Amino acid sequence: MKCVKILDIGKHSFRFRYKPLLRIMICVIGLLPLRLTFGHEMTLSPLRLKNAGDALEIEWSDGLKQRISWRKLRDACPCATCRVERVQPAKPQPLLAVISSAEARPLAPVSMRPAGNYAYAIAFSDGHSSGIYSLELLRELGGAEGG
Repeated sequence: MKCVKILDIGKHSFRFRYKPLLRIMICVIGLLPLRLTFGHEMTLSPLRLKNAGDALEIEWSDGLKQRISWRKLRDACPCATCRVERVQPAKPQPLLAVISSAEARPLAPVSMRPAGNYAYAIAFSDGHSSGIYSLELLRELGGAEGG
């Protein structure tokens, strides 16, 4: 049995002819994932990354432009330590907290480097540098702020 699926992505339409073994994978394409695999891989990737002062600006290969604040990126750090801290109950704050000079400065990126071809490692001015932000996570975090 032959089946044709038409997929519209922006200005482009794609037709897929597939064998019965691939029918399930292709016919359940209601939600478009970041990566589609049909014998070849079609991947969204950042074309441009820019430090815009208080935020990271990303222009994606599909034309979407997003702006993600550095604070939002730091708060969503995917490292194991941060994930554990997010699920623990909040500790009561002392009446007069003593903060370090690093905590008193505005949060900013110190460095941002590629981690393979799927993510970026971001080091922040507060000394934290163990978060590896996948492209999928960056796309998700910028979702509400896209423009």
